Amino acid sequence: MISSGPVEDRLAIRELVESYNDAVMRFDGDAWKENWREDATWSLPGAGPIAGRDNFFPMWEQSMSAFSFVGFFASAGPIIVDGDTAKGTWYQQEFLHQKDGIKRNITGKYTDDYVKVGGRWYFQQRVYEIMNAEESGG
Repeated sequence: MISSGPVEDRLAIRELVESYNDAVMRFDGDAWKENWREDATWSLPGAGPIAGRDNFFPMWEQSMSAFSFVGFFASAGPIIVDGDTAKGTWYQQEFLHQKDGIKRNITGKYTDDYVKVGGRWYFQQRVYEIMNAEESGG
């Protein structure tokens, strides 16, 4: 599938994902949270869909507290823009160093829905699935 829609919107969505990844790597919860709509849904393996940014943000903070280092890199799949909504696919490479010495390398996939409000793109929904995971140390 090929991306479609205005290039300016597709670039802004790429910057949204880059902002998200940058916030993860810097452990910056405030910056991470700003990428989401308040009524967004985040779905993770084992947790299912969690509706409402204020409901899933504490889970993100708790998860991040277990790590001493996070490398978080995305590769774009198609981004399909339709007016003020869009869909996208991202392949994510994660390098996670836990404080207990365990290291994890994960390849995952995000399937996203975006919404444009006031000229800015936000995540409306992110569904994450793990494609491959390896663990060492501990």
